[in-house]
Amino acid sequence: MTGQGTRQPETARLFDELLVAHVQSGDRRACDRLVQRWQPRLLRTARRLLRDEDQALVAVQESWISILRGIGGLRDPSRFAPWAFGILRRRCADGIRRVQARRTREDEMPEEVAAPPSAGDAAALHQAFAGLPDDQRFAAQLFFVEGLTLAEIAEVQEVPVGTAKTRLFHARRKLKAALTGDER
Repeated sequence: MTGQGTRQPETARLFDELLVAHVQSGDRRACDRLVQRWQPRLLRTARRLLRDEDQALVAVQESWISILRGIGGLRDPSRFAPWAFGILRRRCADGIRRVQARRTREDEMPEEVAAPPSAGDAAALHQAFAGLPDDQRFAAQLFFVEGLTLAEIAEVQEVPVGTAKTRLFHARRKLKAALTGDER
């Protein structure tokens, strides 16, 4: 399983680069189009990281603010994907810290929420993803769902390529075990 089937087609990557270049030159329509193209991908990833719809929406909105403020400093438009996902990762981490701080202030214990039994493959896959540690889940999301390369995943997670590869290896192994029932 190489993830090549999920990779973004070259024409889509080139179109995104062109949009980024136009946004950098002040084109508002290109900005709207870039947001329209990337909003679903960022939101899908934030949902998977945060496991909460409202927090995911806030994290993506905050990410867009940072992306649009900083896009002029992005030297290489082809690096938009890892750059944007890196910003999203930091906003999601901020959201998690806010929730933890609020729980600490309120002095309440987080409630355990039991996952409903899976009704099909999609539910089983969702449950398997939810069972992964955060760093592995994020690496798997970026690779299998978003189609980023190992180098891009390493850049987003701010780790060496070997660490990203290890995270993806362990995530793949755990997903396979969870989906096949093979708990070695």
